[in-house]
Amino acid sequence: MIGPHMRERSTPPLTSAAGKLSIGSLAKATGVPVETLRTWEQRYGFPAAERKASGHRVYALSNVTRLRRIADAIGRGHRAGAVVGATDAELDRLLSATAAPAAPAVFPANPSQASIEDLLAAVAAFDADRLTAALWSDWGRLGPIGFLQQTVAPLIERVGREWEEGRMEIRHEHFLSERLGDVMRAIRLPLDLASAGPTVICATLPGESHAIGLQMVALLLSSAGLRVLYLGTEIPPPELGRLGRELGARAVAISVSEAADGAAVKRHLTKLRDALPRQIQLLVGGRGAPTGRADIVTVDDFAGLVRWARSVRA
Repeated sequence: MIGPHMRERSTPPLTSAAGKLSIGSLAKATGVPVETLRTWEQRYGFPAAERKASGHRVYALSNVTRLRRIADAIGRGHRAGAVVGATDAELDRLLSATAAPAAPAVFPANPSQASIEDLLAAVAAFDADRLTAALWSDWGRLGPIGFLQQTVAPLIERVGREWEEGRMEIRHEHFLSERLGDVMRAIRLPLDLASAGPTVICATLPGESHAIGLQMVALLLSSAGLRVLYLGTEIPPPELGRLGRELGARAVAISVSEAADGAAVKRHLTKLRDALPRQIQLLVGGRGAPTGRADIVTVDDFAGLVRWARSVRA
């Protein structure tokens, strides 16, 4: 994964009023397209809009959690008509009666979707506005796993390959890395505010400065309803251990890139596992993650990470 440094204009604000979301931001926070939200509001009365003094329609932040549960139920095979208007108790029964899917619900695709080639052209031109708009659109259209699997990961791979073959430079990687980080942080904010799940600390170990993989992990965990405490890169194991104990965290999640020093990673993980109480899980993922340790949970892909998150919430 790449993870350099640069600053551009910030991403569009998520909130249009204190504790309120525009319909576009609500779609981005839940993975349910704007058109679908409007249809549900018209047919079933949810999510119900409120009016600002200016006349603009906004939605309560509390809608995020319920909409995510509705999308989960639809992903398990239930019809929108049976779940959107259901009470919380009815929704609980529907979710408990059916097995969780391997991935979130997929809503109809937007035919105007930007291709990876379009996104690559935006990176090549340093077109921040075009790239940002396409990333936000894909998040709302694809949902968490689809966004990471079909947009973020392939785009990172392509830019890396373009750099290796001399068609792009380090400045392009820096630009993409920072723009992706800005967008994923902005997407995660309302999810974190709405989450009531167990706490997971997200960090990288000393010597690991690549942050994009960690951002992807944090976004997926937040989308799955966990409370993410994102610390960033190069956190010493003893400090992670103390923080985990102080917060009573359910887990510490570590991202390891393929560029990491394997021997150093193993030493740091041993120190971290020793510093954590047994009840706090140590979760490790990424292309450089070591395998074969019974006292460490290793995840190989996004679907596996979602399954782990759901098991933690159960």
